[in-house]
Amino acid sequence: MELIDTHAHLYHEQLSGDIGQVIERCKQQGVKAVVLPNINEHSVQPLLNLCERSDDIIQFYPAMGLHPCDVKENVEEQLLFFKNEMDKKKYYAVGETGLDFYWDLTYKEQQIFSFKKHLEWAISYNLPVIIHSRNSTRACIDIVKAYGRQVKGVFHCFSGTYEEALEIIALGMYLGIGGSITYKNSKPLQEAIQKIGLEHIVLETDAPFLSPEPHRGKRNESSYIIYTAHFLAKLKGIDVNKLCGATSYNAKVLFNIQYNSQHSKS
Repeated sequence: MELIDTHAHLYHEQLSGDIGQVIERCKQQGVKAVVLPNINEHSVQPLLNLCERSDDIIQFYPAMGLHPCDVKENVEEQLLFFKNEMDKKKYYAVGETGLDFYWDLTYKEQQIFSFKKHLEWAISYNLPVIIHSRNSTRACIDIVKAYGRQVKGVFHCFSGTYEEALEIIALGMYLGIGGSITYKNSKPLQEAIQKIGLEHIVLETDAPFLSPEPHRGKRNESSYIIYTAHFLAKLKGIDVNKLCGATSYNAKVLFNIQYNSQHSKS
């Protein structure tokens, strides 16, 4: 079985105490690659340190950006930091960016400014963008639409409607599906994704957050992606190996990644 976690924060302090065991459990479940989106200025070095633990069995791929929940009043100064970081090293995506209208709307306008700047970076660097859209799916779609089909990427932790899913797909973007689809209160999402072709879906965990059943409420990790894969395969009535193969292929195409025993990242 081949699995790719397209969104995890394994460098988070909640996982630092036993990260070695976390990585081993990934290997045991067939997780071959993990995309690591950045959060803020302080998470850059821990993220890069974790990428150094890539080996012949599992690869870690860094993404760079500013999470909408960490956008502050001095957003332009913040963005300069991340632009400089992107010029220093090879990154595989821009993000995590987007909008979060759930926790705090104090810096709503700054969030929108930051999101648009990240989209411009994605176009400029020819990289996919990782979009956070909590309570803001409609707004995120409308902003991305303004760039036509210049932007490629994924709506991370998609939780919108079937109609919104179709709009995202029409933009040439993917839907990131994580543990929340396994929850009993996620029937509308389950019904929407049931009608979406595998060619538009990638798997993710958002570790250490949003653990799938049967670990809901506990710390999440990338090895738990297997629960989401089995749930989604059952939902769609297909073999889990087919689902894992299709979603991993999508992830490789989206993030332009490849891995084998000779693989090394610059």
